[in-house]
Amino acid sequence: MQKSEEALTKNERIELSIRKKFHASIFSRFCQGINKYDLLSPNDKVAVCISGGKDSMLMAKLFQELKRHNKFSFDLVFIVMDPGYSVQNRAQIINNAKNLNVPIQIFNTDIFDNVTEIEKSPCYICARMRRGHLYAKAKELGCNKIALGHHFDDVIETILMGMLYGGQIQTMMPKLKSTNFSDMELIRPMYLIRESDIEAWRDYNNLTFLKCACKFTAQDEENMHEELSKRKKIKKLIQTLKKENKQVEANIFKSVENVMLPTIICYKDKKGKRHNFLEEYDKD
Repeated sequence: MQKSEEALTKNERIELSIRKKFHASIFSRFCQGINKYDLLSPNDKVAVCISGGKDSMLMAKLFQELKRHNKFSFDLVFIVMDPGYSVQNRAQIINNAKNLNVPIQIFNTDIFDNVTEIEKSPCYICARMRRGHLYAKAKELGCNKIALGHHFDDVIETILMGMLYGGQIQTMMPKLKSTNFSDMELIRPMYLIRESDIEAWRDYNNLTFLKCACKFTAQDEENMHEELSKRKKIKKLIQTLKKENKQVEANIFKSVENVMLPTIICYKDKKGKRHNFLEEYDKD
């Protein structure tokens, strides 16, 4: 006999919202990303990496839901790397995981202390250090994949940031093979999910999650570190463009799916070798 919605626990109501209200906008897109980019295979053991934010916490719930219904067997472990959180932030992650019925495993690092005095690209260095620790922990636990909670908006913002600030065309890939950890792979199953839908799920369920808890985001916007400030500007730029063209976000994403190499002046191959259009210009 099914419970009435009033009789459900908070976690049961949250899971029900994923199955019903947010099925099309979130769960279906989660499954679509996994299928489209071949992110999951039979007998995989995935380390679901939880930062404490809305994206990774939702990803954990989506993996739990997928495991209930998937056609093949795979295993999950939910890992939280503490890079030096405050006592309050760590407690919030633990409480959220408990309320969401996500069995997390926490391990400690001193990343925040190590990047505190770095002036050039601390966010980039912090992210690289985090990833290395996550790979190492996942491998220790017998996993062959780590899952990160980057979503659609992260992808298109990265594309524009590369063009406008880096002078290059690149994107955040849906999956990557590790160069430092053999037989390990990074996957991004939230790749096709919109941030606005994640926020809607969070607010509908009256949930509160961490934002990045390092010293740079603890500062006000005026004094925000340059890397974080750039991403905020890109977000605002996309929203401004969207007022004139509702398809602008989809078009940014499609631009890296529809690259026409004959119209590209130069490009680098997988080994980093640069190629110029003049190499092929007179061969036709």
